Amino acid sequence: MKFRKKLVHGRLVRRYKRFLADVVLDDGSEVTAHCTNSGTMKSCLEEGAEVWLSPAADPNRRTQFTWEMIRIGGDWVGINTSNPNALAFEWVSAGLIPGLEGMTGLKREVKWEDSRFDLYGKGAEGPCFIEVKNVTLKEGKRALFPDAVTERGRKHLNTLVRVKRTGMRAVMLFVVQRMDVSLFSPAREIDPAYGSALDEAVERGVEVLVAQAMVRPDGIGFHRMLPVEL
Repeated sequence: MKFRKKLVHGRLVRRYKRFLADVVLDDGSEVTAHCTNSGTMKSCLEEGAEVWLSPAADPNRRTQFTWEMIRIGGDWVGINTSNPNALAFEWVSAGLIPGLEGMTGLKREVKWEDSRFDLYGKGAEGPCFIEVKNVTLKEGKRALFPDAVTERGRKHLNTLVRVKRTGMRAVMLFVVQRMDVSLFSPAREIDPAYGSALDEAVERGVEVLVAQAMVRPDGIGFHRMLPVEL
């Protein structure tokens, strides 16, 4: 995924009110950027760290920049939560995700019953619904999800179980936007209920896939699949 506009470099002053971040640009000016990540952003926040912002397409938008990534421990961490859906669509379309190759009729934001799934396509095993989650939290070499209690996340898992019950494929795809991790686990200490819901979903046939992204200022690309340790 290439960024539509050249990113703007700066350093983080602070993140506040969840959706705002003050950044000092290289020319010394200070701007307020939109932060799409509503979570705690634990392990990917560091005042004074390098950041890259994307200019807003709408000149009338209140915040003229969107915060895309931050440099933590020498590596870039993608914190824009709107990117993983686009990345997943791109990677599945290109046949880069093992097990999801050859999908036809791939669509985004497809409604099923009372829910809306991030991706839908048809493969050799029939119709497949895919839910996508952004992962930035790390502990040691583990990528963890979620970074805050998420009732919405549990609802999505329960809906995937219902999809599987009908005979269709149900996939939970986690997109890890950082390179300094080597496996994935649920963040049970943060949200035990989500961990239990993920366990149950797997027992009922929901597939869990974890794709690691290579985050760079010139774009975000597919790196590799990560093992899952529940």
